[in-house]
Amino acid sequence: MDGAGGILRYPWEAPPDHGAAVEVAEGVLWIRLPLPMVLDHVNVYALDDGDSWTVVDTGIHSQHAVALWERVLTGPLQGKPVGRVILTHHHPDHIGMAGWLMERFDAELITTRTAWLLARMLILDVEERPTRQTLEFWLSAGMDPEVYEARKTERPYNFADTSCPIPVGYSRVQQGDTIRAGGRMWDVHIGNGHAPEHLTLWSRDDNLVIAGDQILASISPNLGVYPTEPEADPVAEWLEACSRLAGLAHEGHLVLPGHRLPFTGLPVRMRQLIENHHGALDRLRAFLDRPKTATECFPALFKRKIDGDSYGLALVEAVAHLNHLHQAGEISRTRRTDGAWLWQSKG
Repeated sequence: MDGAGGILRYPWEAPPDHGAAVEVAEGVLWIRLPLPMVLDHVNVYALDDGDSWTVVDTGIHSQHAVALWERVLTGPLQGKPVGRVILTHHHPDHIGMAGWLMERFDAELITTRTAWLLARMLILDVEERPTRQTLEFWLSAGMDPEVYEARKTERPYNFADTSCPIPVGYSRVQQGDTIRAGGRMWDVHIGNGHAPEHLTLWSRDDNLVIAGDQILASISPNLGVYPTEPEADPVAEWLEACSRLAGLAHEGHLVLPGHRLPFTGLPVRMRQLIENHHGALDRLRAFLDRPKTATECFPALFKRKIDGDSYGLALVEAVAHLNHLHQAGEISRTRRTDGAWLWQSKG
């Protein structure tokens, strides 16, 4: 779901080329790496610590990514070692090369406990076929029968497909901690919703905010429910985190996000991110005048055609919004004979 207004400003009209970097502030480099998906890139940041670098997020692991990192290391990073890797959250486009950098430089890994545990677990958990729990989850969401039949025997995507193993041992950070990097002191503020215990960094010395995927300018981060925790309510976690982080925002902040372009106008963007999901919930309440499955709710939630790569993300986001309304006591659900939940507004 989208939502960006004209009040946001973008100091750079275009991103750096792959393997290159743009200095967004003294000692802070913006690097962009490609992704093999609709959202075709991820932003990573390098903070100059003098005789080494602190790298925030890493991109996925692939032969092409290794070649690009080699170019980055000898080019923008001037041959200096990577001393630390900070992970904002556990998703593969952010953690994929972390293990490679750690092994290459004996680099320290810094992240939240939940991000480290999930990253390490999911990289080690390789599945050749969807689990019974996954199949039941898809059926409960009302997955299209053709999509279900195609996916139930396919090898699912595994984190290990695009992520290096992460060595044992990391340094934990949590809400209220500080990190010194790039000649600055950064306050740690934890987000949620898109990923549990999502790390964001707020500079005390200037107006920089390293936001990962917690705060993006022109797209709203996916809020999804998965078979691992089918009753989760990431929408509630998201709204709480956005409200809390909005209290820190001011117009002078330059936000360095995990995707798209750096931007200013953080207070209005925080309002948009909150209002975006309240609007989706309002549309969903009105749409559920009759029983619907999660996939039948796509028209109420999304402003685009849902197919191909977007189908899975739309499914988990629809379940997330339905779970939120259900746990708030606003809608009911009953099992259909095929296992799908039918959701409906009360009264």
